[in-house]
Amino acid sequence: MPPTELHVVTGAFSYLGKYITELLLEKDVRVRTLTGHPDRPHPFGDRVEAVPFHFDDPAALAADLQGAATVYNTYWIRFPRGELSYDRAVANTRALIQAARQAGVRRFIHISITNPSADSPFPYFRGKAVLERSLKESGLSYAILRPTVLFGQEDILINNIAWLLRTFPVFGVPGTGDYLIEPVYVGDVAARAVELAQKGENMVVETAGSQVYSFENLVRIIRREVRSRARIVHLPPRLALGFSRMLELVIRDVLITPDEIQGLMAGLLATRSKSNCPTPFSHWLREHSRELGTRYASELARHYR
Repeated sequence: MPPTELHVVTGAFSYLGKYITELLLEKDVRVRTLTGHPDRPHPFGDRVEAVPFHFDDPAALAADLQGAATVYNTYWIRFPRGELSYDRAVANTRALIQAARQAGVRRFIHISITNPSADSPFPYFRGKAVLERSLKESGLSYAILRPTVLFGQEDILINNIAWLLRTFPVFGVPGTGDYLIEPVYVGDVAARAVELAQKGENMVVETAGSQVYSFENLVRIIRREVRSRARIVHLPPRLALGFSRMLELVIRDVLITPDEIQGLMAGLLATRSKSNCPTPFSHWLREHSRELGTRYASELARHYR
């Protein structure tokens, strides 16, 4: 990549966006981020230019993308909050796609999710499917990545499973626990995103992990590695959600949503695609077991406070 080439990452100070940004900086390119938190402390210093999202100002949004060779879009919401709904997140992302086209961006790398469907009963997966179609119809050169469940440092889901196992004597598994979950390393997904930026053809890529677990087995492996003695019990999904709601009053966060429980139990967090992300979850877990789950990771603190 030429040293003057500009790449734009949405959410470079967040999770996956931070890993993508680190790889880009190693390649000596200019990086600009569009972010909802332009003043948030971050590890990149003056190497990354931060500008706020201008979703409500198409001209300003296009200007922020002017001259960019590639846009890496990690923007999305885990759940609605206040005025920010899934419909609003879809509209914002469509505005970003349109601005990229207007600015003449060469390549658009979009982070989707495994198993998106326009007919999904879950707005998270339905919204992702709508955006994939919008990007395909935009005329931009694109690559769509479909990760399953990301793991890595600064992860929320895996970290908080470990925190619950460390903190409480009982861990409740919704339903049978035999539904599948496929963790994929965030650094591997970031590497695929940067790699696909150099391709020319339009493509949709499942980013599949190297290990697939039943959810109960995943919990048991984490329990073993963090040396927890918590008892694992099976709960009706509604009861599991009820207990999480009570805990949320204490931690002041959203631990899990009804859609997340149902999507997990429906097996939507696994893919039958061939593995193309080599980092094994079990190896990473063993290496990071001492610090994993020692502190609770708050979704609201990271994105809304």
